[in-house]
Parts: sequence; C-alpha cells; structure tokens
Amino acid sequence: MRNRLPAADPLLRLQASITARDDRLLGWLYDHGVLTTDQIAEALFPSLDFAQRRLRRLTLLQAADRFRPNRAYGGSYPYHYVLNQLGYDHVHAQRGLGAPRRDQARRRKQSLTSRRDLPHLLGGNQVFIDLAAHARTHLNTSLDRWQPASAFHSPGVFYRVGDDPQMMARGPTGLPRPDGAGVWTEHRRSVPFFLEYDTGGERLDILVEKVAKYERLVWMTTWTWPVLFHLPSARREANLHHRLAVLAPQATIATTSAELRTALGASPAEPVWQLWSTASRIRLVDLPYTATDHDIAL
Repeated sequence: MRNRLPAADPLLRLQASITARDDRLLGWLYDHGVLTTDQIAEALFPSLDFAQRRLRRLTLLQAADRFRPNRAYGGSYPYHYVLNQLGYDHVHAQRGLGAPRRDQARRRKQSLTSRRDLPHLLGGNQVFIDLAAHARTHLNTSLDRWQPASAFHSPGVFYRVGDDPQMMARGPTGLPRPDGAGVWTEHRRSVPFFLEYDTGGERLDILVEKVAKYERLVWMTTWTWPVLFHLPSARREANLHHRLAVLAPQATIATTSAELRTALGASPAEPVWQLWSTASRIRLVDLPYTATDHDIAL
C-alpha cells in the first residue's frame, strides 16, 4: 500500500499561486478593511470579468472572503471583499509581522458587516481607488502611499523632533483624525495629503472643527500636508468655503465634490480641487506643498 503524500501547506500553496497584483490587493484589504468588486476591478484589472475570475480564485484559495449587504428597498449590493484568515497569514509573513490571531478574519468580517458607517468607509476608499485607477491608465503617475484612518489614531503619531511638545498634552481629540492619507506623484513631483471624506450627514460645524484641528497641527508641528475635503454636493462645498473665508486658515485646505466630479467624469488627480482662497480649480499634484524632512520617514 502506497503512503499518501502530505497535503501541501495552505499558505505555501497560496504564496505559489498569487501574483504581484494579488499581493497588492491583499495588502489593501489588510490595511483598509473592505473593497467592492467594482472598486477592485477599477483599480487593478483591465476588465470586470477578469477581476471577477481572479477574485473567485483568491476566494477558493481562502485568501479572501466576501459578503453582500442587502439594500434597504430590496436586492443586494455588489460583493464586498475582505481578507480570510489565510490572507492575514500571508500579509503578516510578507511584512515580517508576528502570526495573526487565529480568529482575526472572523472578528474583522463581523465588525465590517455590522458597521453602520460602512458607506463612509467605502466612499473614502473610493477616492484612493480612483487615484489608483488613474495611475493604471496614465504614464508617469502613481499612488505611492495609501494609509488608513487607523494610522493616525495612536497618541503622539503626529509628533516629530522639533515640534511643540505641548501637542502631546492635547491627546488625540485635539488633533485631526483624517479618513486616510496618501502620496500622489506625477512626473517626479510628489504631493502628500490628508483626506476628509464627507457624506453630508454631519453638521457643517463639525467640518469647521476639523479644519481647526488641522490649523492647530500647522501651528504646533512641521506638518504642511494639504488637506482634501471631498464633499457630496456643490452646495455643501460652497457653504464650507463661506465658513473658510471667515476662518482664513493657514493650513492648505482644498475641496471638491462628488457632484462636480460626476458631471466632469474626472478623477481626483484632475483639476477638480479648489483652494479656499481662490476660485479656480487645480490638479492634485499642483496643490501648494513644500517638502519637509520627516515626510521621507513617515
């Protein structure tokens, strides 16, 4: 009787099967929680059909998992993809991290499927997806960094040597908590930015308070990153600009709206951003920014 060969280790089988594009996707799901089929296809694949076939393969390999929320008035949304436990094992191995918790995938999926602000998370992710999609089809452009909101929740995350130590006493509530951050590059010019994604569900005063926190960051630190406010409508954008004209912030604040971008069919890389002090629209890469030493290490 022949001895049976031992089954291949699932992680080794996965690592032998995935591509560099798969690896990027799994890293995104690790960092940003959830992406829809359409988002993944837009950012990484030449067609929706190609993306669906590859996502089915990653699901069969148990690297990814998926769920489909129901719509309030019937039907369901597209598949939403998250990491499966083997996906966590892979990302931890790739990044040199310790072994993940054995129930990490289950816990995070449970959290995401019950998350009340899931549309806000997906909307903020969409801005970065649109940049990645733009880079996929435009030479000499790239989304060089995409950091999640969680990267800026730790106490002291904004502190750099030479900054005002009083900022440490304020704690995280006195400083901004962006919905994400990135670095966009075109023709060797790079501009980092913070993103504030607004669904219109908060009072305008809340947005003004967020601006005040970025203003505090400018006064107490060496941070000079532009802050992007992505708003749902032209009316809300105009109302925010009216308030900004009164505040006259020193922080670089630029705005756009989903309404404008839809009308123009424009990506966030294109001239859709309006500084609070001007009436014209400029490209993301043209936002005023002066590099500082700590940007390199961030």
